[in-house]
Amino acid sequence: MSTPVRVAMWSGPRNISTAMMRAWENREDCVVTDEPLYAHYLAHTGLDHPGHDEVIAEGETDWRKVVAALTGPAPEGQPVWYQKHMTHHLLAHIDHGWIAQLRNVLLIRDPREVVASYVKSRASVTAQDIGLPQQVALYEELSASGEPPPVIDSGDFLRAPEAHLRALCAWLGIEFTPRMLRWPRGPRASDGIWAPHWYAHVWESTGFEAPAPREIELSGAAAEVAEECRPHYERLHALRVKLSS
Repeated sequence: MSTPVRVAMWSGPRNISTAMMRAWENREDCVVTDEPLYAHYLAHTGLDHPGHDEVIAEGETDWRKVVAALTGPAPEGQPVWYQKHMTHHLLAHIDHGWIAQLRNVLLIRDPREVVASYVKSRASVTAQDIGLPQQVALYEELSASGEPPPVIDSGDFLRAPEAHLRALCAWLGIEFTPRMLRWPRGPRASDGIWAPHWYAHVWESTGFEAPAPREIELSGAAAEVAEECRPHYERLHALRVKLSS
């Protein structure tokens, strides 16, 4: 059996990561995995996330077993394996040696947008919760090893999803298919058990939606977190893939 193309999309929460997972799952040659390190993250940190107990009970809490699975044979023997990862799940004690076996991509979003969405589901937020500092660290680590990962800004992507997906498929050495642009409405068996708390909008979607301009008002700690993450975002934004539609 040939080695699958393992696409690791490293994002923070409240990005377009779940819609992106939908696009890849709609390919006929691709299987997806939804946030495989989440159970370990919650079990180790004890953070109070929606569905905390269910996530831990349903998932694998030993990160070594998770990594062994992610670098092993692809489920269903599929030639493409899309792995949706959150960078804040990469806790300090987790060895990173396995990451080089994946085709890594960073997915970023303006921190004001992220924080405004995040606080709708959790009462508090920190810079570490939304993953931008960890994304910068991962970018630098992968770049030092010789292969800087592509950086995709969600705003740019939503203005030209086909162009970005075609470029990403070309980088991966696989064919683009228009199936990646539209998908059936509703939940999927592949969705994490936390989906009812976070995926309502994606469950109603059938494709990528152009970003709508809106006013974002943040105050207090939420505004401070967004401002703290701004330099991290701007650093990666300057390195993003730049395409036209």
